[in-house]
Amino acid sequence: MSENRAEILAGAAVLAAAIGFLVYATGGHGLSAQAGTYPLKASFRSVDGITPGSDVRLAGVKVGSITALTLNPETFFADATVAIDSKIQLPTDTAILISSEGLLGGNYVELVPGGAPDVLAPGDEIEDTQGSVSLISLLMKFVSGGGSGGDKPAASSTTP
Repeated sequence: MSENRAEILAGAAVLAAAIGFLVYATGGHGLSAQAGTYPLKASFRSVDGITPGSDVRLAGVKVGSITALTLNPETFFADATVAIDSKIQLPTDTAILISSEGLLGGNYVELVPGGAPDVLAPGDEIEDTQGSVSLISLLMKFVSGGGSGGDKPAASSTTP
């Protein structure tokens, strides 16, 4: 009888730990705008590695998150909506780009503020965007020698 009780308690502890990990894993990625934020929009050619809930960083510090990604059927670009902390007032010439944390790290969205005196209002669009860069396509260009700019046809020498 005491063995059954020990097995039941051990199973309950494992189940509680699994539920705790699940709550922890899903709790960090809010998919909607939080209080104290304002929305901005941006349009990217490619958003590989970015999903709703991805970090938006300024100088390496998280200042917001991606709240929505949709495909624009007219331009075939990915339209992103970002929620930015309301304490952060970004100039109108701010750039937004998708950066990588490293060779094997994940992607995040980076804000690079400009120097304009006017600030972006809620709902404004950031015009200066740079989409994600595919590591595979860069490696293929490097391996194939494409894009080096120094490709010249070899001079043929014919000897009579």
